Amino acid sequence: MSGVDLRALVAEAADRLPLWVGKIYQFDAKTLGIRLNGEDRAKYLLLVETGRRAHFTTEFPVPPKNPPSFAMLLRKHLDGGKVLGIRQPGIERTLCIDVGKRDTTYHLIFELFDEGNAVLCDEGYTIIKPLWHHRFKTREVVPGAVYAFDGTDCSALSSVEFQKMLAGSDRDIVRTLAVGCMLGGAYAEEVCRIAGVEKSAAAAEVDAAAVRDAFDRLMTDVARCREPVITPSGCWPVVLAGEEVRERFATFSEALDAFYPKVTGEKEEAAAEKPRLSQEEVIRRRQAEAIKGFDKKIERYERVVEVLYENYAPVTGIITTLDEASKSRSWQEIEQILKSNGGNAAAKMVRAVHPAEAAVELDLGEERVKVFVHETIEQNIGRYYDLIKKFKKKKTGARSAMERMIAEKPRRRQNLALQKKRWYHRFRWFTTTDGVLVIGGRDASQNEELVKKYMEGGDLFVHADVHGGSVVIVKGTTEHLDEAVQFAASYSNAWKAGHFTADVYAARPDQVSKTPESGEYVARGAFIVRGERQYFRNVPLGVAIGLQMAPEVAVIGGPPGAVTGRTKARVELRPGQYEPNDTAKKVVRALREKLSEDEWKGLKNALNTEAVAAFVPPGGSDIVEP
Repeated sequence: MSGVDLRALVAEAADRLPLWVGKIYQFDAKTLGIRLNGEDRAKYLLLVETGRRAHFTTEFPVPPKNPPSFAMLLRKHLDGGKVLGIRQPGIERTLCIDVGKRDTTYHLIFELFDEGNAVLCDEGYTIIKPLWHHRFKTREVVPGAVYAFDGTDCSALSSVEFQKMLAGSDRDIVRTLAVGCMLGGAYAEEVCRIAGVEKSAAAAEVDAAAVRDAFDRLMTDVARCREPVITPSGCWPVVLAGEEVRERFATFSEALDAFYPKVTGEKEEAAAEKPRLSQEEVIRRRQAEAIKGFDKKIERYERVVEVLYENYAPVTGIITTLDEASKSRSWQEIEQILKSNGGNAAAKMVRAVHPAEAAVELDLGEERVKVFVHETIEQNIGRYYDLIKKFKKKKTGARSAMERMIAEKPRRRQNLALQKKRWYHRFRWFTTTDGVLVIGGRDASQNEELVKKYMEGGDLFVHADVHGGSVVIVKGTTEHLDEAVQFAASYSNAWKAGHFTADVYAARPDQVSKTPESGEYVARGAFIVRGERQYFRNVPLGVAIGLQMAPEVAVIGGPPGAVTGRTKARVELRPGQYEPNDTAKKVVRALREKLSEDEWKGLKNALNTEAVAAFVPPGGSDIVEP
């Protein structure tokens, strides 16, 4: 819709006042509906698709079973409020609904330009919450900012200002009106027709008074003398010259409702279902498939044990060498050395390196075997024996289930591989965009443990330049050090203090010490850093939490840049008002809203408050939609 179209809709809506807010719905990411109650039990349904259209409709789409958080927020503030006004600044594509409730007035603003937005403001136009958070060069649409109405048009210009605007234009009159006055091509041509000027004439040479009079006449017709129609070129509140009228309507909303395709809302028609199997058959098939899988894994792990014993001496030598090397070198350095020594028989056996697990994958002829270099070969073989026992036990359980044929309702679950617990999961952690593990302490005790036990040669020590925060260890060299720096800034007391930026420094492991100068004392979890540090100034605070689907299903968190490419759905956090536990619950709800019902059922074990809370920074937070 253009600004002229919106003027017609606003005039139509104003004729229906007084109105009261009934219920508010959100049908998808951009479409909202407001049920308005009028006098004599009249009911009106206002449908707004941000960035595109706004009009009354005869029927809303089917709303989701669980209302999105933004719809719930609007209900909380506006339900039962009286609509004091429905207006439009000039002919901008901005619709403002003023709602009085108790002792205050709220402003609900719908943007129909660009990508669109819906913004709830208080009496002073301070933003309470927008549907989408945006930061532009000239304005911010985020909670706490004052909403700024953007753009200008000709409607507010005086006759003298209008004449100067035309005189200063280097375009023809139709383009000047279409762009400079925000009319669009069709309405600009209509103004030229009413004024009796050639649309190709230079704007600086036409009769400005005649053009202004034609402009005002068109605005008056749109607001007061509407003749809504649909033509081959579109939907119009008045009949434009030269247009073939296909259908006429009593109101502009009726025309718009017929012109725009219906919003589908939730899927009302289920796909044709496959023939259903009996419960017993479902159980039998699942258990049979599971047993086949268990047999394959048992067979493979038994073969792995055999080849480890067959290659006992070389595998032991590799484990011993790499264990010793990891004490003074990073895993990236070790990997480069192994690649450069490809002619060496032992180095040639190493086919892959897994730094996060301190493990390597060895080519032992028929099998590729993962071994952990901080464990002996006997301990590695013991791991595979444990796996064999585990799958034999599962196989026995599956066979017992087949025999019992328990008549239990089969659960529709996606075959998803949940993330396995790893040693670093008890710390704060994330993986950089180029695959380097970064870990941080949750408290003073973990800070102490990280430096004493896990900081190795080739690592990097990172810390926010504030009192209190995670000790962050970068396990190797990364080209995305900015992500590790943002991680350290975000999980520090700068977040708890409500700051949006912080300074961060980095140092080598040999610069970090627990030995104080004479007469000094170093508290638990604190360290002395000697020598020159690398500083990063005004690092922005920000954490993203999202749902990773591959290679394992898990909630992950960290700097937005590292999380974005790995997640199916995510939200971003900034320092704010909600306590960590409340924030975790809000994040779970926000992520769940981005999933279908079937997806959610298969992810309940992965997506929960506990998993999310592990990545929520200390102190208050607000959710920011990415």
